[in-house]
Amino acid sequence: MAPATDPDARDAYGGRFPRLSRRGFAQGILAATAGVTAAAAMAEASVKIDPELAARLTPAQLAAYRAHLTARAGFDRDLEMYWALVEERRDHRRRKRNTGQPFVPADFIAEQPPKYTGPPVPPDVAKIIADMKPPADVKEPDPLPSVRDFLAAAQQFYGFTPAPTTEREFKRRYAMEALAAGLTKSQVVRVYALETGGQGTIDMQAGIDPITKTGKPISSALGYAQLLHANSISELVKYGDHFLQRLAAVANDPATPIAHARTIPAKIAAVQKMLSVARSVPNEWSQHQKLARTPQGYGIHALNMDADIGPWLQVVKLRGLLTLAAENGRTNLTGAELELMNLAGPRTGLDMMEPTGRAMPTANFFSQGGYYRNTIVREKTAAQLLAALDDRMNVNVLKPGSIEFAAVFDEVLAGMPRRPERAARTEKSEPLAPAASER
Repeated sequence: MAPATDPDARDAYGGRFPRLSRRGFAQGILAATAGVTAAAAMAEASVKIDPELAARLTPAQLAAYRAHLTARAGFDRDLEMYWALVEERRDHRRRKRNTGQPFVPADFIAEQPPKYTGPPVPPDVAKIIADMKPPADVKEPDPLPSVRDFLAAAQQFYGFTPAPTTEREFKRRYAMEALAAGLTKSQVVRVYALETGGQGTIDMQAGIDPITKTGKPISSALGYAQLLHANSISELVKYGDHFLQRLAAVANDPATPIAHARTIPAKIAAVQKMLSVARSVPNEWSQHQKLARTPQGYGIHALNMDADIGPWLQVVKLRGLLTLAAENGRTNLTGAELELMNLAGPRTGLDMMEPTGRAMPTANFFSQGGYYRNTIVREKTAAQLLAALDDRMNVNVLKPGSIEFAAVFDEVLAGMPRRPERAARTEKSEPLAPAASER
C-alpha cells in the first residue's frame, strides 16, 4: 500500500487532504462523497438474507455468511467512495490544467484502490445458494465485429477492397512514413512490439492470434498500431483531404506501375465516400465512437489494411501523440512514453510523465472499468507502469515481426536497396507532409 499523503497538504477544496489509512479510509472521504446515507442504507440492506436461504442454513453457516455479507458491504462502500474521490480529483486537475496551474500531490489520491480482505463466502453456503438458483437463461453477448465484417462493410457501402501487399513491403512503407513524420525506429518498433506482441500482421485484430488466426475479437483494435475503429474515423476526418491528394499523386507518378495506377481512381472515389460519411457527424470523439459501431464505420476501419493508406493512417495517429507532447515541452519520447499516451489518452499520458504524476497510483488516471480491464495497469504507480511497458517491449522486440520491422527500418535509414519481393513493383512512397492546418 502506498504511503499516506503529507498530513499538512491541502486538498483541492481548502481542507486537509484525508490520510488514507486502511481503516480510516472510509471515514476520511465520507465528508467528500455525496450520497453516504443512501450508500449506508444499501449496505444495511445487502446483509439481509433471503428467508428461504436462511431456513436452509445452520446457525454456524448463517453467522459465517452474515459476516461475509457485512464485510463485503463495507468494502463495496469504501470502493465506491474511493472511485468517487478519484473522479473529484480528476475533475479538479482538468480545471487546473485548463488554467495553466501545475499539479501538486494533493491533487491526487495517494493510495491504491482498497482490496477486499474480509471473509469469503463459505464453500458449503455457496453450494446451497447455487442449488437454489433456477437455471439461468444466459444470452450470449453480440459478437464484436471482425476483420471479415470490416471488409464486407467496406465493399458493401464504399465499393472498397484493401489493396494487398506483403508484410515486409507494408513495413517498408510504414517505416518511410514514420521517419518522414519525425518518429524514430525505436519508438515505432517498440510500440509495434507492445501493441501486437511482436508478431503483428497487417490484418491483426485484438484477440486474434496473428499467426494461427484463432481466437475471438476482444476489441476493434487493428493493424500494427492497433487503431480502434473510432480512431480510424477521427484520423480520416483530420487527414482525409491529404490522403486524397496523395492518392492522386500516386496515380500521376511515372514510377507507379500502370496496373496499380489504374486502381487509384476507384480508391479515391471510395475514400471520398468514406470521408463524406465520417464528416456527416459532429467532429467529437463520442460521435466518432457512435459512428464506428455502425456498418458504415466498420467499412472505414478497413482502410488500415490497404497497402497505400494503411501506413499513412496509422502513422498520423502516432505523429499526433508526438506533436502534442512537443507542444507541451516534452520531446525525445521513449517508446514506452509514446505507448503510455496511447494507452491512457494523450493528455493523461503526459500528466503521468510529470514528476508529481509519476509517483501517483495509476487509478488516478484511468476510469474504474479501464483500470480493472487492463491487468498491466493495476496496483502500480505511473512510473511503475512505464517500467512495465518497457519490460514487455524488451521481450517482444525479440519476436520475428519486431526483428523484421527493425531490419526494414535499417534498410530505409541506410538507403539500401530493398530485397526483391515476389509482389509486383509498387509505387514510390512519398514523405508524409503535415496537413495544411498544422503548417
